[in-house]
Amino acid sequence: MAEWVLPANNPSGVIYGTIMMGALLAAESGRKETYLETFASAVIAAWLYWLAHAYATVLGRRLSAHEPLTLGGLARGLLHDWSLIRGAAVPLLALLLAWATGAAQQTAVDAALYSVVASLVLFELLAGILTRAARAELALDVGVGLTMGLGVLALQIVLH
Repeated sequence: MAEWVLPANNPSGVIYGTIMMGALLAAESGRKETYLETFASAVIAAWLYWLAHAYATVLGRRLSAHEPLTLGGLARGLLHDWSLIRGAAVPLLALLLAWATGAAQQTAVDAALYSVVASLVLFELLAGILTRAARAELALDVGVGLTMGLGVLALQIVLH
């Protein structure tokens, strides 16, 4: 399970996808959108971010290496950046679970945002554990993850 959430080949994509989905959901008001519109717009945005990131990576490589576009190169770029979708999946699943349990839409968006905060803290904690960080370093790791998560929540507060 941990390998699916944080793949060895592009864990930064998962983190970026998590933050991106958090920022997107923080911008949702829940006042005019339905559950379906909120979920659909989040899924479409995640796919667009994934495609845009993969496209920019592939085109950037082609420009710097003077290489032609190939299906293989495009497929490698899409596969490499698939981790953005993995990162977006956790808050999307939280949104779906809240919807399925009958929670109010704003409650569901809040749950998804809290899942972003928890994910970032857990990613930092995992990084600290994997590097055998001392307690003070582990506290710094968790503090940085919490700060990033609180930044996403601050966006929601500012926008609403």
